[in-house]
Amino acid sequence: QVQLVESGGGLVQAGGSLRLSCAASARTFLRYNMGWFRQAPGKEREFVAAISWTVDKTSYVDSAKGRFTISRDNAKNTVYLQMNSLTPEDTAVYYCAAGRLAVDWQLRNSPHDYNVWGQGTQVTVSS
Repeated sequence: QVQLVESGGGLVQAGGSLRLSCAASARTFLRYNMGWFRQAPGKEREFVAAISWTVDKTSYVDSAKGRFTISRDNAKNTVYLQMNSLTPEDTAVYYCAAGRLAVDWQLRNSPHDYNVWGQGTQVTVSS
């Protein structure tokens, strides 16, 4: 089973940028849609972005559109989340996840549709 390791979180001022990375342990990563989720204290885990295994489709939560960009480098088994114009409302633990179904032609935004998760990386945005 693929394992996922996130990195790139940290403390940044409002208006700043961060780039999160998620490294997968297996080449089977290539066949799965990948997603980024986040969870703030006291809140449910929230969908942020997803990218298809074909690399040509992406999906974002409305609050991330125009600010965040998801991408993947299949040669490096890595998915990225570039986050710009960060606000304190973006403060959360960010998780990457692999889709439950291989070769899935539909991008999904429910945590229940992802069954492999990284350990999370903290993003804190100060005002």
